[in-house]
Amino acid sequence: MELVTAILQSAWLLPALVLMIAVDGPVPMLPSETLLMSSVASASVARNLPMLAGLFFASAAGSMAGDLAVHALGRGSHRLLPRSAQAEHGVARWIRSNLFRRPVTALAAARFLPGGRLVSCAAAGRLGLGLGSFVAGSAVSSTLWACYMLGIGLALGPVTGGNPLLCVLAGAVLAVLTAGAFAIARRVRAARRPAPAPAPAPALAAN
Repeated sequence: MELVTAILQSAWLLPALVLMIAVDGPVPMLPSETLLMSSVASASVARNLPMLAGLFFASAAGSMAGDLAVHALGRGSHRLLPRSAQAEHGVARWIRSNLFRRPVTALAAARFLPGGRLVSCAAAGRLGLGLGSFVAGSAVSSTLWACYMLGIGLALGPVTGGNPLLCVLAGAVLAVLTAGAFAIARRVRAARRPAPAPAPAPALAAN
């Protein structure tokens, strides 16, 4: 928390944000979303339009850089990616079934699912999706995600009053709530899915 607050008040905020969002692609462990939402909230309260524009472009650029890194890993190495990127069910299966028919839609939709960015970009690399189609999908998904994050940050501004610590806390709470809502929705959907019909018993051979 102290590290995020220090970066939030640093002159190196934009470069740090690009790097954190990029690294968050192959290694989704850094608090990049919390930092971005908190930065937008602080800039909106201060009415710093140049900073808001910089945050938008930094988030989109970092997102595309991270996407390209995961795509490259998907092409060249299967050991450096988590098993979720190789799953045969859920988000991974949906992405693989739609990736070549509508790559931009698949990459953009997956970007808003927990773990979807990693799974979709890794699958695109592993399955050999062309670089042109991948870059187009990454550009669209990164732009939509940047707009989404800026919208959340702007909504947090009046609530936190631009206080750095409150911005960080609100961003962290919102990130946890969003991930929890997706997890609950996924479980409810799985529970409502009809169970597969039992296989018919083999007929006994007549004597």
